[in-house]
Amino acid sequence: DLVFLSHRKYLSLLEQSKASAAIIPSEEKYDRIPIIKSGNPHISFVKAVEIFYKPYRPEPGVHPSALVSPSAKIGKDISIGPFAFIGDEAEIGAKTVIFPFVAIYPWVKIGKETVIHSHVSIREEVKIGNRVIIHNGAVIGSDGFGYLQDKDHPHIKIPQVGTLTIEDDVEVGANTAIDRATLGETIIKKGTKIDNLVQVAHNVEIGPHSILAAQIGISGSTKIGNNVIMGGQVGAADHIKIGDNVIVAGRTGITKDVPP
Repeated sequence: DLVFLSHRKYLSLLEQSKASAAIIPSEEKYDRIPIIKSGNPHISFVKAVEIFYKPYRPEPGVHPSALVSPSAKIGKDISIGPFAFIGDEAEIGAKTVIFPFVAIYPWVKIGKETVIHSHVSIREEVKIGNRVIIHNGAVIGSDGFGYLQDKDHPHIKIPQVGTLTIEDDVEVGANTAIDRATLGETIIKKGTKIDNLVQVAHNVEIGPHSILAAQIGISGSTKIGNNVIMGGQVGAADHIKIGDNVIVAGRTGITKDVPP
């Protein structure tokens, strides 16, 4: 076994460990077992796990039961699982994995080395970058929630004719919904990580490398900056701006602009 020491206050626990080796901070001294010194033992441990554990990925190829439009453009070494659907003129980059029961609507563009897990639905004209991970049951590019009231027609649907762009290295959690724009574009910028059961409404912009924990709701046309961290069940009102590097504690309600 391999363990890591994240802080010297846990040194007594390392003394009790039956592990064969340990990753410890560079400034520590320890010689009971073989050690690896690191500036960040936790990150080094993660890298070690990645060496020994590879997530399941099917072999490249298109399953006979998958329905792929003849006009779709499929890159090299792609895996498309059973009962997946790829619509007209969709484009999928090399080494991307499409698991069973995924629905990809017409004119979708997906980059290289992206992973789409089972039961994900990706609506028409959505653009997804490289190395994106979308977990089971997510709905990407569904209609924004927009209605007008009239005395004769209480709920008149506003057409949702915009699109959605998800940039490189984004991860989207299970059963999360990200809506397309009413007009223009909803955009999730590079490196952002979104947890399970998150709702991102139409025309929202989320800046690079932000983190959104579970059950967050972001209302329409809200702009979120770079490196923002939001705890679970945060709610943000519509048409507000949340600045760079903001940290929002769980269950906070945001009703007005927040400066960087």
